[in-house]
Amino acid sequence: MNHNLAHLHPYPFAKMATLLADSIPADSYSEIKLGIGEPKHEPPAFVLDVLRENLDKISRYPTTNGMFELRQTIAHWLEKRFFLSHVDANTQVLPVMGTREAIFSFVQAVINHDTADNESTSSSASNASPLVVMPNPFYQIYEGAAILAQATPHFVPCTLDNDFKGDYRAVPKDVWARTQLVFVCSPNNPTGSVMTMEDWEYLIRLSDQYGFVIASDECYSELYFDTAPIGLLQACAALGRRNFKNCIVFHSLSKRSNLPGLRSGFVAGDAKILQSYLQYRTYQGCAMPIPHQLASIAAWQDEKHVAHNRALYQEKFALWMSELGELLDLRMPEAGFYFWIKVPEPFDGDDEVFVKALYEQANIHALAGRYLSREVDGNNPGKGYVRVALVASVEESREAISRIRKLLAA
Repeated sequence: MNHNLAHLHPYPFAKMATLLADSIPADSYSEIKLGIGEPKHEPPAFVLDVLRENLDKISRYPTTNGMFELRQTIAHWLEKRFFLSHVDANTQVLPVMGTREAIFSFVQAVINHDTADNESTSSSASNASPLVVMPNPFYQIYEGAAILAQATPHFVPCTLDNDFKGDYRAVPKDVWARTQLVFVCSPNNPTGSVMTMEDWEYLIRLSDQYGFVIASDECYSELYFDTAPIGLLQACAALGRRNFKNCIVFHSLSKRSNLPGLRSGFVAGDAKILQSYLQYRTYQGCAMPIPHQLASIAAWQDEKHVAHNRALYQEKFALWMSELGELLDLRMPEAGFYFWIKVPEPFDGDDEVFVKALYEQANIHALAGRYLSREVDGNNPGKGYVRVALVASVEESREAISRIRKLLAA
């Protein structure tokens, strides 16, 4: 077996299962799941209709790069959503089976241990393992993919002091010299922070200087409040970088369209990188079934269901802020569907203690912040925080709020 498997951390939800193994939930309450970021809103019916109508096409092998019609639909969506003049459907778009598998495989394809021809890498840095820079806390696939690619994760802490999006200006030059890939999550999971044009420009300039790839996880980009978040490709275009050099974005229908089980997303950006990544995926054997592709076309072509979905989340955030804003340290995210909540004083700032109390006394599932982050130099930016996903219905949200109010008053 790959010896690097031993270096993987247990997944956050496995840690939560261990934490709660001996706990008994309050049997007077029904279960409310706010721990996993799995959308519970109804998926669009017209997408399911397309899926059903094309089940006969399951008898055909799909191609790795997907149908041209799907790539063209995605290209048009990118152009409209991010104000891009042109996205080449043949070279700059690649459908994937959900961004989770794509993020993992992308790292395996991009990390290069032969740096002899990399002029930006110093001789001393070339003797060390390549670095993958990522936010902390973070989506765990970034770290696991880096470890199994025999790269070393470098964590950028996301704290209140830097608006929970990480201070890339504080990263030392010797780290950048070894960096081959930078993960950005905007809107961020779990903090809800969003990159500004200034933030993007700074990273793009660093990419030009040191030659690393920027991978932007933008799966929450359509769940916003007032202003649509700026994406990496949009920032590239604003800087005149129309070839999207060294810039890649990941998008998905899971959150946007409440279709997590469809396993449908895409990767877009630098055509040179995607050409090699497509070759990797051809050997990997991961291609989206044709019925899923046709259903995806219908989903990407419609914005009405997305607006309705967004309105439901806005309603729930407003409800939580109005009912719990004075009892909990609630900070409105800039986008996404998570609250990143500082643990209230009665629980001594201990995120594990708080999530156990929520489970045992209110039958509410939440996620301890420390399970989404790593301790670096004695500091763990996730400790003392809890992630709550507002994925349940409005009615369940009202019930969860009522239970939490009772818990805090006890």
